[in-house]
Amino acid sequence: MKAKTRLFGEIDIKDDKIIKFKEGIIGYPDLQNFALIHDMEKKEKGRIKWLQSMDDPNFALPVMNPLDIVPEYSPTVNKECLNLLGTMSVESTFILVTITVPTEIEKMSVNLKAPFVINMDNLKGTQMIIEDDYPVKYMIYDILNNRKAGEA
Repeated sequence: MKAKTRLFGEIDIKDDKIIKFKEGIIGYPDLQNFALIHDMEKKEKGRIKWLQSMDDPNFALPVMNPLDIVPEYSPTVNKECLNLLGTMSVESTFILVTITVPTEIEKMSVNLKAPFVINMDNLKGTQMIIEDDYPVKYMIYDILNNRKAGEA
């Protein structure tokens, strides 16, 4: 499948790589088909990815694995929401959180309250608001800077 995107231009995405969010994502119920894209040229490839809508070329969210920032992140998820994803194992469960990068980059944060949960076996996903006491804005600028300084 060829897809036109605002951020990446025209890209090729194999049909078997499309993640299906049957109920859309929070605030965007009509956006149901997404691809996970990362920049192969970045040194930190794999850390920050983009959840690119295949339904709207102008819509893409920066996302990351919350365990890269909060190793003890273990949200309690609603079992009814997980039923939408089919049978899952620990190995097939992939969790992502959105990144917010405001004009004051020092206020960069991730949303630990509304993760995306994806069953990697069948590429079905859902976004849910969890009951746990995780913040919507978990500041990450210093964490990323300290990690980058340690790699230099």
